[in-house]
Amino acid sequence: MSAPHERRAAVTGIGVVAPNGTSTDTFWKATQEGLSVLDRITREGCEHMPLKVAGEVRDFDPAAAVEERFLVQTDRFTHYAMAAADLALDDARLGAADTSAAPYSIGVVTAAGSGGGEFGQRELQRLWGKGSRFVGPYQSIAWFYAASTGQISIRRGFKGPCSVVAADEAGGLDAIAHAARAVRRGTDAIVAGSTEAPLAPYSMVCQLGYEELSIVEDPARAYRPFTSSACGFVPAEGGAMLVVEAERAARERGAVVRAFVAGHAATFTGASRWAESREGLAQAIRGALDEAGCAPEEVDVVFADALGVPEADRAEALAIADALGGHGRRVPVTAPKTGFGRGYCAAPVLDSAAAVLAMEHGLIPPTPNVFDVCHDLDLVTGRARAAELRTALVLSRGLMGSNSALVLRHGTAGAS
Repeated sequence: MSAPHERRAAVTGIGVVAPNGTSTDTFWKATQEGLSVLDRITREGCEHMPLKVAGEVRDFDPAAAVEERFLVQTDRFTHYAMAAADLALDDARLGAADTSAAPYSIGVVTAAGSGGGEFGQRELQRLWGKGSRFVGPYQSIAWFYAASTGQISIRRGFKGPCSVVAADEAGGLDAIAHAARAVRRGTDAIVAGSTEAPLAPYSMVCQLGYEELSIVEDPARAYRPFTSSACGFVPAEGGAMLVVEAERAARERGAVVRAFVAGHAATFTGASRWAESREGLAQAIRGALDEAGCAPEEVDVVFADALGVPEADRAEALAIADALGGHGRRVPVTAPKTGFGRGYCAAPVLDSAAAVLAMEHGLIPPTPNVFDVCHDLDLVTGRARAAELRTALVLSRGLMGSNSALVLRHGTAGAS
C-alpha cells in the first residue's frame, strides 16, 4: 500500500566517511571520476595476513570529530558512525536541533557486520597479558554491533525508535527501509545507515573463512566483478549515514528533499548459495518495485551488489534480467565500490548515497578497474555517463544469504 503523500519518506541528509572521501563532496568527486583508492593494508598487526588489499579510511581524525568521553568507550566503527551522523544531520539542517521539547521525534537505526573488533581485541589482550583488572569497563559494549545506534542516540538525545538490523551485508539497505517505514508510521526523522571497521587483526582472521574474499595482492586486479578475472571481493571500512524524514515536515522547515525512499523488499536464499540468489534477488527487486509503484522500464540505473565471484556475478546479472525483463539488458548498471571496496553492511548504504548524488547530478559513476565485462549487462566502465535519472535501484546480498533491493526516486518526483 502506498503511504499518504504527507508521510512520504524523504532523504534530506547524507554523511559519508569512506576510503575515497571523508565528506559527501569528496566522496562524490572521487566516485564520479572513477578513482580507485584500493591499496595495501597498512594497519599494525596485519602484515602477515593473507588478505593484502582493502579500502582504508586514511584521512580521518576521530579526536577532531568525536568528544573524548565518547572516544574512550567506542570502537573505530562507531567513530565513523558518529562522524557520518553529524555530517548527515548538518546536511539536513538538523545539526543544531533541540529535541528536548519532543525527545521521541528522532530515532536511529544502523546495521553492522564486523562490530568493534579492534576495541575487543585490545581489551582481550589486556585480559590475557595483564589480568582482569586491566580490562576497561566499556569492553562489554564497544565491540557489540549495536554500539553505533546506542552511542548516536545517547550523544544526540534521540529517544525515538532505535534499532539495529542483523541481515549481514544486505542489512545496510534494510536499515534504510526500516527508517522509511518508521517515518511513514509517524516518526519525524530517523538517522539510518551503516559503518564498518573490519581492518584489524582479529576482524581479519574472522573474515579469512569467507571463500569469497579476494587475496590477490595487486590492488588493480584484486576486485573485478562481472569479468572473466573475477576473484572475489575486497573489504573496506567506513560507511554512510542518511537522514530520512517526512517530506512535508522537511519542506516546511526549508530542508532540501534529496530523494525519496520509494520501495524495498528482502528475501533469504542461504549462505553462499549464489546460484539460488538469482531467484531470491529477482524476487526482492520485484517486491521493491511493487512497493514503489514502479514499472521495470522506469528504472534508470542499477547499483549492483557486485560480489566479484563468477557464480554470484552471473546470478546477479540474470536476476536483473529476470526482474526487469528486456529492460534489464539495457538499463545502465554500475558498481563504484570496485574503487574503494565492498564494506559489508556499509557497502549498500554508500551505494544509496551515490545513487542519490547520481540522480542530483545526472551522472552515472563508473566501475573502476573493470574493463572486460563478460555478462549481458550495460555496465558503466571507464568514465561517468551523463543521463537523466529519476529512479535508481540499489541491490545487496549477504554472504549468509540475505538479498535486498531498494528503490530511490529523485527528490523532485511528485513534489508538492
